[in-house]
Amino acid sequence: MKRQILILYTGGTIGMKSSAQGYAPDDGFEALLDTRLRLQQSPDSIHQLPDYHVVKFSQLIDSSNLMPADWTQIGQTLNDNWNNYDGFIVLHGTDTMAYTASALSFILQGMNKPVIITGSQIPLSELRNDALDNLVTSLILAGNYDIPEVCIYFNGRLLRGNRSKKIKSAELDAFDSPNFPWLGQVGIHIDIQKKLLLKPGQPDFNLPHCNPNRVVITPIYPGISARVIDALLDSDEVRALILRSYGVGNPPDQNTAFIASLERASNNGVVLLNTTQCLQGSVNQGAYATGATLNRIGVTPAADLTLEAAFTKLHFLIGMGDDAATIRKNITRPLCGECSHTD
Repeated sequence: MKRQILILYTGGTIGMKSSAQGYAPDDGFEALLDTRLRLQQSPDSIHQLPDYHVVKFSQLIDSSNLMPADWTQIGQTLNDNWNNYDGFIVLHGTDTMAYTASALSFILQGMNKPVIITGSQIPLSELRNDALDNLVTSLILAGNYDIPEVCIYFNGRLLRGNRSKKIKSAELDAFDSPNFPWLGQVGIHIDIQKKLLLKPGQPDFNLPHCNPNRVVITPIYPGISARVIDALLDSDEVRALILRSYGVGNPPDQNTAFIASLERASNNGVVLLNTTQCLQGSVNQGAYATGATLNRIGVTPAADLTLEAAFTKLHFLIGMGDDAATIRKNITRPLCGECSHTD
């Protein structure tokens, strides 16, 4: 019996069409998909696909306009349909796809079915596109393989969602997972690394209330002023600050005003999380004396969390009501494969 797959179309380039203002959302995506499948696939090959049903958000999301509340909406839709389908595909814009993949991994803990997020760099409406291959392959993966994770599939790569990053703005191989192996590679054959997959669990889904003002981010750069930190933390709504520091987690420790602002924030209960600006590697806070300063003032090293995973995990933990001490303790304890063990 064929698996039943829900395709949740949230927006993004994959369903857009050209307009005088550039690419814009198109309400006719479902009909276009059906036409393209029948035109470009033989009847025999179409029968190899699982049965699918498309659900479209009434308000399509251009992913550059994504808000934390959208993660909850997507999670709620998946939760509402979880028992009715064997797998799920989320069509999403590429700009914030890694954020949504990370957020959904925390929302859908204990999942026992595949959730594959995909999209494209070129819309399905264009003659030459990467949309159809990404979607067809995602359907095959969701319909034929036991993958109990939130994944991104893009251009032959199956990636753990909360390890993924968009690394190229204008190439078809736009996504990678710099600190974790690919879960699968699709070429002539489909090769799934089963030993890397999370174990299926018992669904224990949580839909947190995500206040967009709770988490803020700043890169560290030469000459950064304490005013930057003070301005970011000028609201009582802010619960966490992500630092994007140099190398293995090094700040400008001779900038005493900057360090003093961080220390005040930490003493006031703001969670300070130190991530690296580097694409690969982990934070080793204290490998250098500058980083040891952050240890002294209560900054938490983020290990090898991506920015997207760190940001969404903080939103998730805060939205679930955790206090600062609990968040500091749990932020680098893996919930669903998002980081390496640090204990």
